[in-house]
Amino acid sequence: MKVCFLYPGQGAQYAGMGRDLYDASAAVRELVSQASDVTSVDMRRLLFEGTDEELAVTDRTQISITVVNLAARIVLGEAGVHSEGAAGFSLGEYSALYDAGVLSLDDVLRIVRVRGDAMEQASRALDTPEGRPGMLAVIGLDAERVGHVLETLSGRVFLANRSSPIQVVVAGTHNALAVAEKAFTEAGAMKIVTLKVSGPFHTPLIDAAREQLAAALSDVNFADPLKPLYANVSGRRVTSGSEARELCIRQVVSTVQWVDEEQAILTDGFDRVLEVGPGSVLSGLWKTFHRGFRCKPAGKLEDIRAAAEA
Repeated sequence: MKVCFLYPGQGAQYAGMGRDLYDASAAVRELVSQASDVTSVDMRRLLFEGTDEELAVTDRTQISITVVNLAARIVLGEAGVHSEGAAGFSLGEYSALYDAGVLSLDDVLRIVRVRGDAMEQASRALDTPEGRPGMLAVIGLDAERVGHVLETLSGRVFLANRSSPIQVVVAGTHNALAVAEKAFTEAGAMKIVTLKVSGPFHTPLIDAAREQLAAALSDVNFADPLKPLYANVSGRRVTSGSEARELCIRQVVSTVQWVDEEQAILTDGFDRVLEVGPGSVLSGLWKTFHRGFRCKPAGKLEDIRAAAEA
């Protein structure tokens, strides 16, 4: 079977994630130690002693999820399961860049730390006495319908993710999201869910973060992908290291075209997909996109062992 690894992004975190992988693998323990050295964050404490509230802060969320994504990849490899293609949702794209040989491990860890800091700073600049900016998943309306609703609103809210055929995510300031939630309900949304994030990611509202990231990436080496790699911004395969760099910069303020990525993965002949990291969000999104075969979670030791036996 032709296997593609899908790496989750922000919102997938939970307290204690990755502990079973850490206990089971010396290579994972080395990864956590290396990540602590590179980022100057005590990753072992953050992952295994950090609270849900601490993990929800963007600059901590992004590095912790990335480490758990890569830990799951290590344990899958030790179990004999390897990827032939890679994609990641939002933050998860950096795990995919490492998987595809575009970025070194140290560079991924450094970039994710800078990206998280920049996005946290840009988001906090949008805080108001009423509340913080954020993101809403709108379930039961397609992207076209959501776009029409957004056109009727004068607030600062934008389409952030085309997550599935029946779910999109919008992001904006606190007050704008409150108005938008009411409008989506009136338009027939089945359900609206507030995501576990603290900023309006993938929107022009955090353009300051895009500028900081661009500066940080200017002297980082981006190699050409060694395997099929798919990008959020375009929804298509990445053809070169230079393209990967540009897409990383644009991704911060651009809509995540996840549905198009899923289709590109299918078109390229992949017939097995695994969600490599915490949670099962991407498995659920895949189910709404394609019922021919399922994306299976592979972020816990028991799931990885099941994947190796399949």
